[in-house]
Amino acid sequence: MKDELGFIKIAGALLATALVITGLQNLTDVIYAPKPAPKAGYAIQVAEAASGGGEQADNPPDWGTVLPAANVTAGQGQSAKCQSCHTFTKGGMDMTGPNNWGVVGRKPGSKPGFAYSSGMVDFGAKTPAWDYDHLYLFLKNPQGYISGTKMTFAGIKGPEDRINLIAWLRQQSDSPAPIPAPNPKAAAPAASAAPAASSAPAASSAPAASSAPAASSTPAKG
Repeated sequence: MKDELGFIKIAGALLATALVITGLQNLTDVIYAPKPAPKAGYAIQVAEAASGGGEQADNPPDWGTVLPAANVTAGQGQSAKCQSCHTFTKGGMDMTGPNNWGVVGRKPGSKPGFAYSSGMVDFGAKTPAWDYDHLYLFLKNPQGYISGTKMTFAGIKGPEDRINLIAWLRQQSDSPAPIPAPNPKAAAPAASAAPAASSAPAASSAPAASSAPAASSTPAKG
């Protein structure tokens, strides 16, 4: 009987201890439980840069102005990007692309013996020649300019790089294409944007012409 009573007391003490430990653990979890953030992560607001009217249109330049000033040596350096598919020497062989000796002024898709894509053939059917404007736009994004062309080259994005390359290509010919005369209308916007022109005092603001009394006070003859 005493043994049973002692066992019950021991079991009760162990149970009470376990309950106390469990209660303390639960209380600790309640007190020190991390509070979830109201929002996941950090809300970072990025101010959008003010647009200056979008990307400036990459229109062909005034060739009569830029070609005489072009860096032909730099243009030859740009041609290295094309030499895995093209040759540029007179009588050079065709590769993945046609030989481009005399390409400036040549009709697109007309190199004898080369198998052009249907896209280039269609382009050549409605385009008399590879003039400066067409080359400038094509070299920026070949596949975007001529749908279906086999030329997978990504293009030369820099306007100055393309101008220099075209100046060099022009010289790779028995009869280089003529350089057009400078276009005064193309140069006019640059001149009007010069700070000196906008800051110069207007002629109408000069007081001398309106305040000079001589003209009105001179006695009329007769």
